[in-house]
Amino acid sequence: MSRSSDGLDTRRRKALLRAWRRGMRETDLIMGRFADAHLAALNDSELADYERLLDVRDQELLGWVTGEFPVPAEYDTMLFRRLRDFHFTLGKRA
Repeated sequence: MSRSSDGLDTRRRKALLRAWRRGMRETDLIMGRFADAHLAALNDSELADYERLLDVRDQELLGWVTGEFPVPAEYDTMLFRRLRDFHFTLGKRA
């Protein structure tokens, strides 16, 4: 189930759409579920970090989230850590 874009500004609606349509199902779920839960509340700086993550290739992003690859310093932000931790929290509930 994905979040409705009702009530989101244009920038956030675009980010939500991109989050759920990345191309690789695993990263769709990682980015989309996080967007569903947190996108509306992100401040401008956090939203900019999220949008930068949307530009990362699926294989790289998945590797960073799972710990297979080290996260480059320029992407190792508080927002990325929240996304990674959110992903693992969901996995523990499933």
